[in-house]
Amino acid sequence: MVKTTDDIRAMKGGDPIAMLTVYDYPTALALDTCDLDILFVGDSLAQTELGLASTADIGLEQMLHHLGAVARGVKATHLLADLPFGSYETADQALEGARQLIEAGANSVKLEGPRYEVVEHLVSNGVDVMGHVGLLPQTARRYRLQGTKVESAARIHKQALRLQETGCYAIVLEFMSHETAESITQTLNIPTIGIGAGPGCDGQVLVSSDMLGQFDKVPSYVRKYAYLNETVAKAARAYRDDVKSGDFPD
Repeated sequence: MVKTTDDIRAMKGGDPIAMLTVYDYPTALALDTCDLDILFVGDSLAQTELGLASTADIGLEQMLHHLGAVARGVKATHLLADLPFGSYETADQALEGARQLIEAGANSVKLEGPRYEVVEHLVSNGVDVMGHVGLLPQTARRYRLQGTKVESAARIHKQALRLQETGCYAIVLEFMSHETAESITQTLNIPTIGIGAGPGCDGQVLVSSDMLGQFDKVPSYVRKYAYLNETVAKAARAYRDDVKSGDFPD
């Protein structure tokens, strides 16, 4: 059964939220059987699926393309989608983009940073929004740990509280001091979902291709649960050998 945002909000302080990214139809079919709480079509597909340098390198059209494929494979899991870089410069632009994502199959949308007026506008128009503080990949110049100093920790904490006030049903805490993430989690009344933010959050999210071992280089906080690039290469070599030797086809 697909969890609603109310269901997810009610998980605060209880059963940890398990969330993974998904970008294509076959993976969606597989992950939809896994009783995950949220599947997430993230703008990280720019790098993991398209080989681009940054999440800022894709727009709404590419997000809708991948979301449509995923939505055709997801029937039992809450489906979250990113508003990509440049798609929420104004509240009205954000609402139009969010509506397109919802029409394409998303149950809720996520955006980065302290965009309070945008969040308020979306929520007041019936769009469920997940916030995102800490490291903000769409605009970050360098990937460095956030919230390690008193001033930056206080700033992130304030942003998270304000996003809660504007109506977010949950907030992603990305690549920040574990102490800062735990403090924010204990303060908020809505769930926090960490990525590189330690065990003190209400849930966790990983990029699926990282945890499935499709890339050799992954962030230090990733735990690999499989090594699919090795599996794929082994299968392809076996196929090549069978073709060359005449063993395939029978």
